[in-house]
Amino acid sequence: MPRFILLEHTAAPDDPAGLHYDLLLEEGPQCRTWRLASIPQPGGPHVHAVEVTPHRLAWLDHEAGEVSGGRGFARRVGAGSYEPVAAEDHEPDASPDVSVSLQGTHIAGWLRLRRHGDHWVAWLVPAPTA
Repeated sequence: MPRFILLEHTAAPDDPAGLHYDLLLEEGPQCRTWRLASIPQPGGPHVHAVEVTPHRLAWLDHEAGEVSGGRGFARRVGAGSYEPVAAEDHEPDASPDVSVSLQGTHIAGWLRLRRHGDHWVAWLVPAPTA
């Protein structure tokens, strides 16, 4: 299964808030990446997100350290594997742009990302219990 990582990113010069989270989903030879305003919580509110330039696969093994080029500091706050989920598996009327089932540390469940113009919203649907 493909992997994901959730990084806490501080002191990025282009981030006026000074703190955001980077969600990376392994996709072929790179990681599709979103900047999240906060960590989505199961059943919680939508989180503002922006898709950013794809990241290298090496980030999937990142623990903590400075980001090159003076772009702040990033540390792992969650990681694991994921698999795509068809919208009809959990919400028949939905047509999310990205819907994945995350199995990992600190974040698990059905993560949905939907595009709204130039930004995205992300939310976490609690996974059903067996």
